[in-house]
Amino acid sequence: MGTFGLTVVRHGETRYNKEKILQGQGIDEPLSEMGFQQANAAGVFLSNVKFTHVFSSDLLRAKQTAASILSKSQFCKETAVKYDPRLRERKYGVAEGRPLSDLRTMAKASGEQCPSFTPPGGETLEEVKARSEDFFADLCSLIVREVCQEKQATERTAGNDTARAGVHSSTSLTNHHGSPEFHSPSMGATEELVANILVVSHGAYMRNWLSYFVSDLECVLPASLTKTELSSVSPNTGISQFIVKLESRDNIKPKIQCICLNRDNHLGDKQAERI
Repeated sequence: MGTFGLTVVRHGETRYNKEKILQGQGIDEPLSEMGFQQANAAGVFLSNVKFTHVFSSDLLRAKQTAASILSKSQFCKETAVKYDPRLRERKYGVAEGRPLSDLRTMAKASGEQCPSFTPPGGETLEEVKARSEDFFADLCSLIVREVCQEKQATERTAGNDTARAGVHSSTSLTNHHGSPEFHSPSMGATEELVANILVVSHGAYMRNWLSYFVSDLECVLPASLTKTELSSVSPNTGISQFIVKLESRDNIKPKIQCICLNRDNHLGDKQAERI
């Protein structure tokens, strides 16, 4: 049916990140000066990727990060960003606006451990997973529809102009990526990507989304990835990239390969603690 590239980026640093205070959904902080520098660095790193679709959490720190990334793009500065509340950070209820240490204290008092502990008014990990699963299912459905529409358009024009037969009638799905991270022999590296998707989200959400990829969709991980790296929260503007192959038959799980996870070498001296 088609193969698409998926790049997932965590938002840049905020003042609350630096001060180790939980934001969740109720604290809508803008990026700090360092956060904007990080977002610009991520944009430079991804500047050679032509994203056909861009999605972002509707929280301010993610919106600003997405805008900064696109501002550095060689191909898609004007690409419209679709803001989706399903990409929001995990809701931490009464713990939002409080130090991370308070959450750990609350978890210990309840006989639980972070991150499985759910503070009053917060989301469970299963609820976050449900959001990520729903978003990803809609994402795959969108790509399938666009591939089918493009195929139909090509078939309609083929009879009138043989020179155009086999050529895409729309440029919206043309692959112009130049990032070597997407070269994946085991997934068919020579196969053209029908789309390149950028998603900007949040640390805890991204960790839960990856857990869904691994546990439910059997995502293939890099051989060098350690268990600690797999369970760690992405640094601010950490970049993860995946190849997603959609099958032509219904009810067949997409094949997913993780090319890199929480990559941060674009940050240089703009590193920040992970929270």
